[in-house]
Amino acid sequence: MNKQFLNPRLFTLSIMVLAAAALRLVPHYPNFTPVAAMALFGGAYFSNKKTAFIIPFAAMLLSDLVIGFHSTMWAVYLSFALIVMIGFLLRNGKKISSIFLASVSSSVLFFIVTNFAVWVSGGIYPLTFTGLAECFAAAIPFFSYTAVGDLFYVGIFFGVFELVQWKIPALAEMKA
Repeated sequence: MNKQFLNPRLFTLSIMVLAAAALRLVPHYPNFTPVAAMALFGGAYFSNKKTAFIIPFAAMLLSDLVIGFHSTMWAVYLSFALIVMIGFLLRNGKKISSIFLASVSSSVLFFIVTNFAVWVSGGIYPLTFTGLAECFAAAIPFFSYTAVGDLFYVGIFFGVFELVQWKIPALAEMKA
C-alpha cells in the first residue's frame, strides 16, 4: 500500500475536505456553503501544493456531479483555484486575524469572479458598464450569505483541525 495514504495527517485533511463537499448536498441558504472554506483550508494545510489543489478540486467535482453544472462553472473553479492560493499565504502564520482577512478576501474574490462571469456570459444583463453594475447589485443579497457562510465554515474547519492537532500532536508533525 502507498505510504502517502497511510499518512494520518493527509487522511484527516482529506476526510475534512470531503465532508465539506458533502455539506454542499444538504439543504442550505443560497451560497451558505463551505466552498471557499474548503479551498482556503486545503491551501493552508496540505503541505504539498499539488495535493492542496487535487484533493479540494476532486471533492468539489464529486459534489458538482450530484448538484449539476452550469455555464459559468469555469468561474467557480477559477475562483476556487485562486482561493487555494490565498490559503498558501496562511501556511506559515495561522493567526485569527490572517484567517479572517483571508476568508473575507475569498468571499469578495468569489463574488467578483463569478458575477463577472454571469455578466460576460450575456443573456441576463446588457454587456455595458450599466449591465455590469446591475449584475453586481443584483448579487449583493447573495454576497451576505457567501461571506457569513465562508466565515462560519472557515472558523469550523480551521478551528477543528487546530484542536485535533493539539489533541493528536502526531498530526501536526507529519507532512500531507
